Amino acid sequence: QVQLGESGGGVVQTGGSLRVSCAASGRTFSNYAMAWFRKAPGKDRELVASIDWSGSVTYYAESVKGRFTISRNNAENTAYLQMNKLKPEDTAVYSCATPSRAFRAVLGNENDYWGQGTQLTVSS
Repeated sequence: QVQLGESGGGVVQTGGSLRVSCAASGRTFSNYAMAWFRKAPGKDRELVASIDWSGSVTYYAESVKGRFTISRNNAENTAYLQMNKLKPEDTAVYSCATPSRAFRAVLGNENDYWGQGTQLTVSS
């Protein structure tokens, strides 16, 4: 059974930094892409960043490019999202996701596995 668990959310001041983690279990972590999504009140869920199974290919939303960094440690079965220069508009629930099929991209829908999410609040 695939399980994802996020941690590391909290309250940060504008301009601050935070790293959230996503621990995975239940299958061979290194065969699967990982992604971070966020959902703010009143807004659609947004793909923030993704990383392929090897860690060599990454994607970032324009809104976070240059400020956020996605990474993974396949030996520790964990993906990370380092968030710098945080803005109030980054406030959201951040969730990690992984596809059901190996060596495929995250779809961002019910066919993926999702964590429960962790809240980030950026105060102005």
